[in-house]
Amino acid sequence: MIAAYGVANLLQSVAAARTDLHQGFHPLLLLRLGRHKSYLVGVGCQFAGFALAFFARRDLPLFLVQSAMAAGLGVTTVLGVLILKWKLPRTEILLLLMLTVGIAALVLAAKPSPSRQLGTEGVVGLALVLVAIGFVGFFAGRLHGAPGSVVLGSLSGVAFGAAAVASRPLASAHSLAEFVTDPLSYLLIAHSLVGQLLLGLAMQRGSTTAAVAAMDAAGAVPAALIGLLVLGDSVWPGREWLVALGFVVTLGSVIGLSFYAEPQHHHQIKPELAHRPYTPKHLEIVPLSHRR
Repeated sequence: MIAAYGVANLLQSVAAARTDLHQGFHPLLLLRLGRHKSYLVGVGCQFAGFALAFFARRDLPLFLVQSAMAAGLGVTTVLGVLILKWKLPRTEILLLLMLTVGIAALVLAAKPSPSRQLGTEGVVGLALVLVAIGFVGFFAGRLHGAPGSVVLGSLSGVAFGAAAVASRPLASAHSLAEFVTDPLSYLLIAHSLVGQLLLGLAMQRGSTTAAVAAMDAAGAVPAALIGLLVLGDSVWPGREWLVALGFVVTLGSVIGLSFYAEPQHHHQIKPELAHRPYTPKHLEIVPLSHRR
């Protein structure tokens, strides 16, 4: 799962950098991204990671699975350095090491157990969250640069976190018919699509690392709390301090990565074309080394 998400982040980042800068929250961006083979392969890797995470959530608490997904950021960064020649500051290396330590602590603290079922209130709550994400995302799509990456990445994380909450009870379904007739299945799909769109917008606006780090941070905390309070996620007795330590270190690392990360790609529009419709020839991808 970690490897699949890491490769997916990198490939989708490459496709986002090669796609015309999209100014609003609109599904058309997914169609434009889909023209790139790298994006389609990235989505395939992401689907594989999601499937592995789905089966992991059948027995493992959300605070572990969601935090482990953040480790994909480390894979993305390493691949970016090796393949795309990204620059990796020493601070970011330290934060990646801290991220590994935090996840290891969560692994040691997590106690496998089946999930409780969400009631009608939980289903309605997830539906309302979906509407709220779409409303905020409509306005957040106008943001640019690092703020746009972080805000849109955070909204993407909330959507993916809601999808994780829906998938935890679904993973215990005993038959395909039970899975298909459960309204959580459709909320899972809807949150995943919205999260995918928001992540694409976030990656277009600057730092891939910042976008993914913000997504991981925003997706981990709410899902973990709901898992512990509502879905019956368990911790081994006497290891509650490890959960606290793991969460603080993991989230501190991803937030730090979003703060220190340098943009790996940047969309720049010429001033005289700022108010004209976007076409491929108006778009420039400026390497980090050439930025002023």
